[in-house]
Amino acid sequence: MAILKVNPTRVSLLRLKKELKVAQKGHKLLKDKRDGLVKKFMVVIYEARDLRGGVEERLGSAFDSYSRASSMASSAALNTAFMVPSAKVDLEVKIKNIMSVKIPEFKIEKSGSPFSYGMLETTGDLDNAMVKFDAIFVDILKLAELEKSAENLAEEIEKTRRRVSALENVRIPNLNDTIKFITMQLDERGRDAVVSTMRVKAMIMEKEGG
Repeated sequence: MAILKVNPTRVSLLRLKKELKVAQKGHKLLKDKRDGLVKKFMVVIYEARDLRGGVEERLGSAFDSYSRASSMASSAALNTAFMVPSAKVDLEVKIKNIMSVKIPEFKIEKSGSPFSYGMLETTGDLDNAMVKFDAIFVDILKLAELEKSAENLAEEIEKTRRRVSALENVRIPNLNDTIKFITMQLDERGRDAVVSTMRVKAMIMEKEGG
């Protein structure tokens, strides 16, 4: 550890002791914040993991249906089928603040039909694919919300961890060592002053006795 560059005086000692109390309080608050962030992060991670598993499985099924449909219809027919979409999606993004971390919150409103074509013009596989894609759309946005939340939480956890480490391993030990050093210096000066006073007193008594 290191001794801070300060004058070894009682004023400096009092100031450093106040700084130490503030640093120790800040260290506790940051540790509590870090622990709270980690708990929230783990909840989000588990929720995202479970949701992702379902989303990937359902997406795979939807793409299988679409692949079968596209193999039985020409590109021109598919392009015509999707030329005039009738579905509409309104997405509202809000930001929540959790322990100084910005967490996105998506609000989705869907209207219209996922089918923008006549049923007689396409195959059943395309219809199945559209139903599956429409059903999974909200979950995909929810997954994006969770993964962005996890990313922001991870960044804040790392920042908080570095601040806790700096206080724990550098600032607080340096303050403790400096306080001990100044205390020793002041005690030594006090002893020197006592010895000097005793010598002066002895000299005075010796002269008076002579």
